[in-house]
Amino acid sequence: MGFWELVVLAIGLSMDAFAVSICKGLALQRVSWKECCIAGLWFGGFQALMPLLGYLLGTQFEQFVTSVDHWIAFVLLGIIGGNMIREALSKDEDKLDGSLAFKTMLLLAIATSIDALAVGITFAFLPGTRIVPAVALIGSITFVFSAAGIRLGNVFGLRYKRKAEFAGGVILILLGTKILLEHLGVL
Repeated sequence: MGFWELVVLAIGLSMDAFAVSICKGLALQRVSWKECCIAGLWFGGFQALMPLLGYLLGTQFEQFVTSVDHWIAFVLLGIIGGNMIREALSKDEDKLDGSLAFKTMLLLAIATSIDALAVGITFAFLPGTRIVPAVALIGSITFVFSAAGIRLGNVFGLRYKRKAEFAGGVILILLGTKILLEHLGVL
């Protein structure tokens, strides 16, 4: 996976955290850089940790799935992307909670980074993936998007939440399709 593909993947993965950060910012009366950095560290840290864990799991089982690795990447990214699109199009109202408490942020960081765990598993099957730079880039981009999401949510409200989730879902589906098509020799 090339640098720009990884950047696009990182942006797609960060959209869940970005959307949650927008909601957090909306619920906060005033936002300081401290709140922005707290959200960025939680979400960026977990978005970096989960693909690393997924990669380690994937390398343990690589010998069993190398013949179908491209299909695994395609299906996992398709499911994750489809779920993000479904959530973006859902009419369910999200509860607004501005708490940045440990337990709240831990649960949100885990919930928004489960998809990154699955992506980490696919990294194990992609030749030439350098995991340390990949997770550093994913974590950094998510940090920036989450910190910005707190600020944007406080300023603009829910206007961009659904669009961000939808865009992230589309990006993940397209990347999964690209991986499959490359392996099949279409691209």
